[in-house]
Amino acid sequence: MKISVLGCGWLGFPLAQQLLRLNHTVKGSSTTKSKLSILSQAEIESYQIILPDDLDNNELDSFWDSDVLFLNIPPSRKNNDVMDHYPNLIKQIKTKVEESSIKWVVFASSTSVYSNENGLIEEQDALFGETSRDSGEAILRAEYILMENASFHATVVRFGGLYGYNRHPVRYLAGKKNLKEATKPVNLIHQDDCVKIITSIIEQDKKDEIYNAVSDGHPPRRTFYRSAAKHFELEPPEFIEGQSSNGERIISNKKIKKELNYRFIYPNPLDHTA
Repeated sequence: MKISVLGCGWLGFPLAQQLLRLNHTVKGSSTTKSKLSILSQAEIESYQIILPDDLDNNELDSFWDSDVLFLNIPPSRKNNDVMDHYPNLIKQIKTKVEESSIKWVVFASSTSVYSNENGLIEEQDALFGETSRDSGEAILRAEYILMENASFHATVVRFGGLYGYNRHPVRYLAGKKNLKEATKPVNLIHQDDCVKIITSIIEQDKKDEIYNAVSDGHPPRRTFYRSAAKHFELEPPEFIEGQSSNGERIISNKKIKKELNYRFIYPNPLDHTA
């Protein structure tokens, strides 16, 4: 197939490389011109696309001449009006897709669409007005925009916290003191599993579905971050003793394991840091 990857960054670039290995024709976009040569050297058709302005650039129409679009554009942390800005951006991308040959969008979503309520969380538990923060609400609206259309199929993959290969959440917490929620379970996923899950969805033709993508293991935050700090030789963060007051949720990956027959490369985040 011809597959376009809108957003060839930390996740999109290794995904594009893997799709090439599976003999697909792959097109990739970046907002930075310097990244284009890296994509080209990897035999990925490269395009500089800055959203939303370049959606009207006819010179880039060949990027949208594909069978599948992997949409990997998270909400901007710099935008204070994320509740309106991000869904509007996704609407504009949706319109562009409707005008193109693309018949399937695979959307990189997030487990931030869920509330902080305790318990086991499954795909049907994402509800408008109950997400954990504004960005999660904006992403949930974006999901709805993509899923509720008559022109193309859409599959949503709700990734947990991302880690692996120069990206690890412990680097933001190393050495910090008096951190809360020591017993709160982590809901994480390694980059290798992200790539494998997306390619499995495409290879198995899993259209019009929503999947949680979170590894099997959910160690407490204190255990996980202490282990990771030791692994990376960083100063460990210090947590306040006591039970977490809220948010002891575990994101269920049962659906993706059952429907894709998926086995995780890194089933427990501690496996990679021990």
